[in-house]
Amino acid sequence: MACGLAAICLWGALAALSVLAGAIPPFQMVAMTFTVGASLGIVRARRRGVGWGELVRWPVRVWLLGIAGLFGYHALYFGALQLAPPAEANLVNYLWPLLIVLLSAPFAADNERGRLAWTHLAGAGLGFAGVALLAFGRGIGFSADHALGYGLALGCAVTWALYSVLSRRFGETPTDAIAAFCAASALLSLLCHLVFERTVWPASTEAGLAVLALGIGPAGGAFYLWDHAVKRGDIRALGALSYATPILSTALLIACGLAEPTGTLLLAAVLVTSGAALASHELWRRRDIS
Repeated sequence: MACGLAAICLWGALAALSVLAGAIPPFQMVAMTFTVGASLGIVRARRRGVGWGELVRWPVRVWLLGIAGLFGYHALYFGALQLAPPAEANLVNYLWPLLIVLLSAPFAADNERGRLAWTHLAGAGLGFAGVALLAFGRGIGFSADHALGYGLALGCAVTWALYSVLSRRFGETPTDAIAAFCAASALLSLLCHLVFERTVWPASTEAGLAVLALGIGPAGGAFYLWDHAVKRGDIRALGALSYATPILSTALLIACGLAEPTGTLLLAAVLVTSGAALASHELWRRRDIS
């Protein structure tokens, strides 16, 4: 669970670091940051004596899940941002924590099914209410003209939720596999960049360091933490806790002087915190282990 919380905190820094990195095309950014993320995993695995062959010798279904989760999610996300206003697309995208909670029962491992409690549903619902309040507080509005973009954003949510929940069914696959998935996703992103985008390098040393930080943290290293968390932790509680990401993101933007503070943020934070506490109450309850 600590790894999951660490990943959520790192994702909270995504927006601020992306602003500092500058106007780098999306697929180029993914190719660069995922290359850093893959390098982290390779170095970690090699230091532990894992051979090169062991880093790529995974069943086809594991490869498909990993690439669909990492590359598929980001491809859908960038498509959504192209075809719908970013605020609305992000709100639809942030259905993924709620979907993780809802899908944790039918798609969980055989010995974990049927363990979805009302507290998980209520906690995830409060979390989404907080994110929705934050979004509508900025004056968003949905239009039928952007239906395709909203559909792609919903695809993002479903993709990441399924990736997170199904990863638990492959608990025997070590986290080292994420290095291979990051490398494959970086290559696919590079191909998309060469076809659809014009190369734009970081404009300053600060921007370059921001790209590096993205690869080490929210767009690279966080995937290793999340993989360990969803395979070993309480995935229903992790789903509800994930709604802290946009709250942390907005708070960090304000702290960096990149956004203005609002009363809506405070109320949204209260809703998300309440939902997270409700969904994860079993983690803090003292248990009889005799």
